[in-house]
Amino acid sequence: MVNKLPDAHEKALMVNRDTTKYGTLAEIGGGQETARWFFKVGGAAGTIAKAMSAYDMKFSDSIYGPCKRYVSRDRLEAMLNYEYELLIDRLDETRGAVTTFFSFANTVTIHSYSHAEEGHGWLGIRFQTQPRETPSQIVLHVYLHGKDSTQDQDTLGVLGVNLIYGATHLYRDPRELLEALLDNLSMDNLEIDLLDFSGPAFADVDNRLMALLLVQQGACNAAMFTADGKVVQPGDMLYKKAVLIERSRFKPPTKLTMNLLDSAHAAFVKEPEACDECALVLSEMTLHNLSDGTDIQIEDFLQRADILCMLGKNVLISNYGAFYRLAGYLHRYTDKPVGVAMGVPTLKEILDERYYTDLAGGILEAFGRLFKNNLRFYVCPWRDPDTGNLVTVEDLEVAPHLRHLYEYLLENGLIKSLTDINQDYLGYLSSDILEKIRCGDPGWETMVPDEVGRMIRERELFGCHKDA
Repeated sequence: MVNKLPDAHEKALMVNRDTTKYGTLAEIGGGQETARWFFKVGGAAGTIAKAMSAYDMKFSDSIYGPCKRYVSRDRLEAMLNYEYELLIDRLDETRGAVTTFFSFANTVTIHSYSHAEEGHGWLGIRFQTQPRETPSQIVLHVYLHGKDSTQDQDTLGVLGVNLIYGATHLYRDPRELLEALLDNLSMDNLEIDLLDFSGPAFADVDNRLMALLLVQQGACNAAMFTADGKVVQPGDMLYKKAVLIERSRFKPPTKLTMNLLDSAHAAFVKEPEACDECALVLSEMTLHNLSDGTDIQIEDFLQRADILCMLGKNVLISNYGAFYRLAGYLHRYTDKPVGVAMGVPTLKEILDERYYTDLAGGILEAFGRLFKNNLRFYVCPWRDPDTGNLVTVEDLEVAPHLRHLYEYLLENGLIKSLTDINQDYLGYLSSDILEKIRCGDPGWETMVPDEVGRMIRERELFGCHKDA
């Protein structure tokens, strides 16, 4: 017998019936739907100390203080701070010894006649797991893809109930909590691209892993974290930024990987509207190059993430196999230049028509999507292992019927050759390095940056042994 997932009605009722939990709900903007569930199912008096909404900006400012953006993480944090402190101040003395308090908040804009763009918003909950314990917190960002405001409101209500239920009942298992967030929701109607756990209940949670799980479970197409491991909302990071991205397995990053990115960056920032100060550099891993053809190994992913963070890299995790899909995602947030750093072998794959059989227009449609918004490839040469010859973008052999298309891309500067790559690094391949590490061949150490080598040895990553 298949276990039926509890719906929003059942979850809200379970929270209401738990007399040890008591809290407040505050919703501003379009997010007026979560509190309704708890009143609708009955028993809310035992759970909700206060439910409020502040739709007018001046009313909102008078409560939470002024802000630059009303639908933002800053506004959400201000709401959680105010409501939780008020709750503790007023009720801790009378109920604090036997009650775990929580404050839920959201700030959302939804599709409407005056707001034709897709809705989005921030939701969060600050809560105790034991009476008078330091609170923990969950924050998430959501995009709403409903066809109308009613659909977006329904989605928000269910998501809010799922978050409150998850925080109060599933906090011991964050992965189960993440899965429960998506209960009874259609991924056609929403996208959760940030999920941030903090506080004593989540002391052992690695938010980079949660970012990966969001993508893996289909809650979003891409998630992002910075070098300090902080998860960030990709739209905020990418907004009006020139973006340079390098896709690789990073298992491990090699001297060639780093040299390629440095060289591409030097060329990229010379482009109009792509100055060094406004350029965002990303190291991207896709689910395709994390899986090795099998299930994703979480420990292996975290090893690669640790190295990239140590190198000071911002990391994007995506489920985009095709580059034109990745380009479409980036251009969703920015109209500034986008650069992609790669080697000749990757460029050859992109020119392979077999990857575009799902498109009615084939490779022409793919390239139209790929290059339509000021995107450029920065390509380092490749040394043919059979002949030993150096192959550049100018030397690359292209199928005869694609030659004119390829020449068009070259002549218009959409594919650019990187000429300052250290040719001694061209044979430094991650696959060879991994084999050497596993075989105990110390030759791998000269093929990776010194700090990468030290981390691999000290932490015995990728099968390395200190005493080998």
